[in-house]
Amino acid sequence: MTALTVLVPLSIIMGTAGLAAFLWSLRTRQYEDLDGAAVRILLENDDDDAPVDDRRQHVSKNGG
Repeated sequence: MTALTVLVPLSIIMGTAGLAAFLWSLRTRQYEDLDGAAVRILLENDDDDAPVDDRRQHVSKNGG
């Protein structure tokens, strides 16, 4: 019975924290574009997205 006096308030606090996190995510529009990331990976990348320190770029620019 003493375990219930700890577990019930703890579950209420955790439930409230979960609800607050869910409402925050709704308010900040985290669920606005669910398919965007899935489609974005299929699109071709531009050369602007390539890392600056790519060794192949340095070799081809320096001629060797």
